Amino acid sequence: MTSFRAITALAIAALLVTWGCSEPAPVAGNTLQRGLPSDPETLDHHKARSVQAAEVLRDLGEGLAAYTATGELVPAAAERWDVSDDGLTYTFRLRDGLKWSNGDALTAAHFVAGMRRLVNPATAAFYAQMIVDIENADGIVSGDIPVSMLGVEAPDDRTVVLRLVQPTPYLTGLLTHPSTFPIHPGAFETHGDGFARPGKLVSNGAYRLDAWVPGSLVSLKRNPHYWNDAATSIDAVNYHVVVQNAAELNRYRAGELHVTSTVPTDSFAQVRDEYGAQLRIAPYLSVYYYGFNLTKAPFSDNPALREALSMAIDRELLAEKVLGRGERPAYSWVPPGVHNYEPPRLAFAALNKQERERLARLRYKEAGYGPDEPLQVEVRYNTNDTNKRIAVAIQAMWREVLGIEATLINEEFQVLLANMRAAEITQVFRSSWIGDYNDAHTFLSILQKGSPANMPRYASDEYDDLMARAAAQVDPERRRLYLEEAERVLLSDHPVIPLYVWVSRHLVSPQVSGWGDNVLDYHYSQHLSLKTTD
Repeated sequence: MTSFRAITALAIAALLVTWGCSEPAPVAGNTLQRGLPSDPETLDHHKARSVQAAEVLRDLGEGLAAYTATGELVPAAAERWDVSDDGLTYTFRLRDGLKWSNGDALTAAHFVAGMRRLVNPATAAFYAQMIVDIENADGIVSGDIPVSMLGVEAPDDRTVVLRLVQPTPYLTGLLTHPSTFPIHPGAFETHGDGFARPGKLVSNGAYRLDAWVPGSLVSLKRNPHYWNDAATSIDAVNYHVVVQNAAELNRYRAGELHVTSTVPTDSFAQVRDEYGAQLRIAPYLSVYYYGFNLTKAPFSDNPALREALSMAIDRELLAEKVLGRGERPAYSWVPPGVHNYEPPRLAFAALNKQERERLARLRYKEAGYGPDEPLQVEVRYNTNDTNKRIAVAIQAMWREVLGIEATLINEEFQVLLANMRAAEITQVFRSSWIGDYNDAHTFLSILQKGSPANMPRYASDEYDDLMARAAAQVDPERRRLYLEEAERVLLSDHPVIPLYVWVSRHLVSPQVSGWGDNVLDYHYSQHLSLKTTD
C-alpha cells in the first residue's frame, strides 16, 4: 500500500507539471459536486456516528437550531426559543407550516419521537449520551426507565418543551446535531430500521435522498417542501465517495468536483502555491492525541513518566515538518477557538526545546527509568500514512531524548478501537476527538469517569467534581471558570498527550459562492450557490 501511494503521488505530481493549470475545468448545471472520503455507514440519523454521514445528514435533515455559513448559531425548524430563569426548561416554538419532503405536516410530536428513539436502548445510538442532561435520559439509556418518561413533550403541534436535570448552556448547539433531528412516524412504522434508504427516507431539510450507490455516490435533490426553499439556490447535490485523497484531487483538477473533503498531505505545499484562494484552510474543533492506558503499568500510577513522554515530543516539528498542512501544535486538551473559553496550557508550553528536553530527562529519572533501565513501550495506531509518519517521528524523539525503545504496531481502525475499549493490551495509543458542538464540554466531558469515549480510563475525583460544579452553573462566566480549572487538573495529570490541532482543508471552486470558514467545519449545501455554465 505504501508503494502504491508513493507511485500515485509521483504520478499526480507529474500531471501537475504537465497540466500547469490552477483553474479546475467548469462543471455544468446547477448540481453541486462534493467529495466524501468514505461511504456514510448509514443515513439513519440516530445510528450514524461518522463525520461523513453527518455531512450528508445536515443536508437531508434539520434540527431546532442550525449554524450559518460562518458558524453562528441561529434558529432553524424552531423560529425562537425561551429559557427559564433556572436554566432547566427550554421552550421551542416551531415555524408555521413546516412540512416533510413528501408534503406531510411536521409537528412538535415528531421531534419528541426522534429524541425518544435516540435514547431508546433498542436503538443503540452512539450519540444517545448527547442529550443525557434532559430529564430521565440517563435512566432511559441504561434501561432503567421507560422511554415515555423522557423530559421532552409537545403540548401542541408547534411547541417542543425540554426539561433538564441541570443547566446546559450549550443545549441549542447540541440540537444542531443530526442525532436530534425529528423522525417521520409513517416512514419508520412502515419500514422500521430500513427507513433511511432511497425511496423510503422522508426528510425535513433542504434536500431529499434521491439515490445511493454504495462506494460511489450519494445523490440529493432539492426539497420543495422545505420552509426556506426560496433561499436555497442549488437544485441537486452529488456526494462522490473518493477514498484516496490523491484521487479526489485528481477529480477536482478534472473539473468533476466543486468541493473536496480534504487535500492530500504529499501535495499540500504544491496545491497551496498553485490554487491560492481556492484552498480554504481554517482552524478546526479537534485534537489529535496519544492516550495512555491508565489501568495498567507502567502508566497507571506514574504521572512523572507520562509527563516525561509528553515533554520529549517536539510538537512544532510534528506540525511544521512531519505534517506541514497548517496544523497547529497542541498544548491544551480543548483546542483554541471554542466559544467563551480560554484553554489552559501545559505547564511546560512556555519552555524552549532544550529546556523541555532537560526537564523531560529529569522527570524520566524521577519515574524510575534511565540509560541503564530504559522504558520499553508499545505504541498502537490505526493504518494510515499520516498516523505512521507521526508514530515514526515520535519513536525517534523518544529514543533521542529519553532513550526509550518504542515498538510501533499498526492495526485496522476497528481492531484498534476494540483494543482501546478492552484496555487489556494497549499501552500508548493514537486517537483523536472532533467536537460535536462549539463548547468546551464536548472535549472535557469525554474524560469523565463513565464516559464511553474515555479510552485512557482517566479517573480523578477532583476533575469530576469541577465538571459537576460547572454543570450546576447558570451563569456562563462562573461555568467557564470551573471548566478551565478542570482542564488545569487534567493537564497536570497527563492522561493524554495532545499533539496537534487539525485545520480543515478544502479546495473550493471559483464557481462556488457562499462558502464560510468555521471551527466546526460545517458547510450546508443550502448556503452555497453556483455560477453555472452551459
